[in-house]
Amino acid sequence: MRVSAYFAFLSSLTLTNVVIADHHGADTQVKDDVIAKQRTELQNNTAGKGFGPQSPRDIDVITGKNPNLFSFAPAYSKMNLCNIHFHAGAEHKGGEFTRYAGNGDGKGYNSGYLYSGSLNKKQRMPLKNKAICSGKHGSLAVGDTIEAHYVFSSASVSPGPTLGSCLATKVTHNPQLRVEAQVYVLVNDSDAKALNFETLAAHAVRNGFHQALNIPANTGTPIEYRGSTTGPSFNTKGSPFQVTWSVRPKVAFVKATTVDAWCKSNTFNEGYAHGVRNLVVNPDLLSNN
Repeated sequence: MRVSAYFAFLSSLTLTNVVIADHHGADTQVKDDVIAKQRTELQNNTAGKGFGPQSPRDIDVITGKNPNLFSFAPAYSKMNLCNIHFHAGAEHKGGEFTRYAGNGDGKGYNSGYLYSGSLNKKQRMPLKNKAICSGKHGSLAVGDTIEAHYVFSSASVSPGPTLGSCLATKVTHNPQLRVEAQVYVLVNDSDAKALNFETLAAHAVRNGFHQALNIPANTGTPIEYRGSTTGPSFNTKGSPFQVTWSVRPKVAFVKATTVDAWCKSNTFNEGYAHGVRNLVVNPDLLSNN
């Protein structure tokens, strides 16, 4: 493959071309048969073609029949942080985020999974005249669920925009990838116990590796499994990337305005949330671990 074509291929797999669902505009919900058709296309486009296990999945049920296993990536403390981004709605299902947001528009917006619990009056108080992480497809608001992905690479890379920052294509085309996933719920800033997202996304070099410094350590034992990259561009085709996932089963609450502040200025050029990939339910596309 020519170099220019290769980088064009990479750009189709990056994370910046997907934006947020508008949870606060028209409630666009396609019919179930639209999602069923996408699942059938995914099955047809991957059957017998050697694709490895896919993501996202139900983390409460770690069973599957995909035979294409690969070694788990090292602990993230022994890898380099290369990207941080988040999705509007949790891509994974399970733990404290099992409430389905609906089919959405069939393109990753207004879908995913939501916090299954409830917020108190102070936490759910709307912000006045404040839209969070506004983008082409809308904005976030108090009460919304997001799934943050802290992406790590075994390559000698530095934090930067898109999946391309994780690959170090001049050195290696197949680094090991790991995603530490944490689901957050946006709450009103008056909640004194809520976390600061800018602090949660802080990063620096630690023990020779680029690290996310403040990934929550009190949100349950992470569910580790073999999977792939995500995002709605893979609703009907398989992702070719092998990713070790660690998904924390409990949510953490974050101050809504700190999420917006991060969207306005960060190393990763992330200004708004990404859409979600349909939950992968075909056993042939899921790992048994």
